[in-house]
Amino acid sequence: MNGITKYSIPVLAVLMLAACDSDNDDAAPVVEPPPPPPASTYVRVHHSVADAPDVNVLLDGEIALEAVPFGASSGVIELEEATYSIQVDGILADETTATVIGPADVELNADMRYEVFAVGKVGDESIAPLIFANDYTAVSSGNTRVEVVHAAPDAPPVDVYVTTPGADLSAESAVTTLAFSDNSGQVEVPAGDYQVRITVAGEPASVVYDSGTLTLADGADLVVAAVANTMTGDSPVMLQVADGEGAVLVPDVDAGADIRVVHASADAPAVDVTVNNAAEPAIPGLQFLSATDFINLPAGDYLFDVAAAGGDPLVLDDVPLTLATSDQLSVYAVGALSDSSLTLAVISDMQRRIATEAQIQLVHASPSAGNVDIYVTTTEDLTDATPAFADVPFAATALVSTGYVSLPPGDYVVTVTAAGTTTPAIGPVNLTLEGGGIYTAAAVDATGGGLPPQLLLLDDLAPAM
Repeated sequence: MNGITKYSIPVLAVLMLAACDSDNDDAAPVVEPPPPPPASTYVRVHHSVADAPDVNVLLDGEIALEAVPFGASSGVIELEEATYSIQVDGILADETTATVIGPADVELNADMRYEVFAVGKVGDESIAPLIFANDYTAVSSGNTRVEVVHAAPDAPPVDVYVTTPGADLSAESAVTTLAFSDNSGQVEVPAGDYQVRITVAGEPASVVYDSGTLTLADGADLVVAAVANTMTGDSPVMLQVADGEGAVLVPDVDAGADIRVVHASADAPAVDVTVNNAAEPAIPGLQFLSATDFINLPAGDYLFDVAAAGGDPLVLDDVPLTLATSDQLSVYAVGALSDSSLTLAVISDMQRRIATEAQIQLVHASPSAGNVDIYVTTTEDLTDATPAFADVPFAATALVSTGYVSLPPGDYVVTVTAAGTTTPAIGPVNLTLEGGGIYTAAAVDATGGGLPPQLLLLDDLAPAM
């Protein structure tokens, strides 16, 4: 249909009114059309500070993104082109906030996509914004578009290789060399399977990160940031891959799982723990109230045997455990040997330290204690106190944990009572909890079994060896 002109609704209304007055003797007034609406600009926000809490992102003083966790990226946000005040507030353990970036005025121009990263570390007060922009354009058909960012503050300058899976790096060239806060610019590659490897700059044999095989989809528009590794394995980095809808964290292909074994069975002797029916125990002579360090194992299926130290008698035979990449688990030997309730139970553990808060976990592993209330207070007086966790049961095969609770750094008192009472069964125990600390305490039976219960201390509460 030739000759059709597109008007905005306000202009159309003005023309209709003018037409209604066309019978008047006076000539219709000349009406100037309103200015066109502002053009669009586009923004994506990335939380890449490994020791920071969740954050709120504010635009012009209003919360635009709420409680964004580390490793997350927003979707692509469309705004009118303009100058905006951008601010990032960390959410503290007491639910107050502290401004860590800005407010700063940033001009966002039309038809551009801005990547806004929070990078650095809270612990050394180096947290800062990293902002760069690209033209807002479509990805060519059949291709994936990728931009790589170095967002790991403790990692040295690196070379980034993007190759076919299994390619020999000695015959390849790095696609980019980046120092902290550098970005590669956008690169389009044919969609398909690739392997991303990161080496120390100029040292192709020193691979510090290997993605394994990644499938890059047709039309995907990715920003890939190397961030500090807060998962398992020896790599100093992992990848934060943002696709326009959100982000995923991709660990090193060989990151494996971290496990430790905790002897929490009060009437069991020292034990040997054997993995996959090996000829020799992986963990010999583990005593009650003791735990191993975290041990890294490849992801996969395992069988665990538990025997009295020296190998006889065999107490638990071929207990299965499946480990996934980046699992961090504590395997508790819990229950009683005397009534054959001894078993292995698994609790997930915290991996990431947050500079602004202490993280504490309490585990009920005392079969004799029954259901308990757990108080976390600032004084030893429980007169008007409310349990932080009420009526917590013991279950040997599925140990009950409070999960990690975030607290402001400071001094606390932990008291465990029989459910519904304020009479201490354990404690009061005075604890000083520091920012960045990870703390675990397990209630277990008295040595030899029965009451009164006692605390087995792990992580940053563990006694110095």
